[in-house]
Amino acid sequence: MLDNNYIVGLVDGEGSFNVRINTHKRRRAKVELKFSLKLRHNDKEILDELQQFFGCGNVYIQRDKRERHALCYRYEVQNRKEIIEKIIPFFIENPPRIQSRKRDFALFKEIVHLAQQEPLNIEKLTALKSQMHWGLAVYGKTVRTVETP
Repeated sequence: MLDNNYIVGLVDGEGSFNVRINTHKRRRAKVELKFSLKLRHNDKEILDELQQFFGCGNVYIQRDKRERHALCYRYEVQNRKEIIEKIIPFFIENPPRIQSRKRDFALFKEIVHLAQQEPLNIEKLTALKSQMHWGLAVYGKTVRTVETP
């Protein structure tokens, strides 16, 4: 069985707190939340144990067609209620230790709180989201809001 310190270390190294803001012109804006962790296929049992530990989420196969990339599995929690009731309380009690992950979790938690309020403050949500994932800039990537016609 996994213990809290092991999970925090695993998430510090391989986990991610993600937010997608979907502003569809024909529908009301939507904030999609996701906690995930990806490991190589031969470590899938760890993801299964993580799913059992939290009592939520799913483990998916993630095939990557890029050259020299191994077959991976991903543990994901996208259900808002499960994120609010299980994932966030765990990481409040057992905060990430790596600064970038700690910052992402703090922003994620604030975004989750704001996403529960009506009307949605898209500008504030987008501003908070843009501060997540420090490392992406190094690779020339950005975090953006998805706008669909």
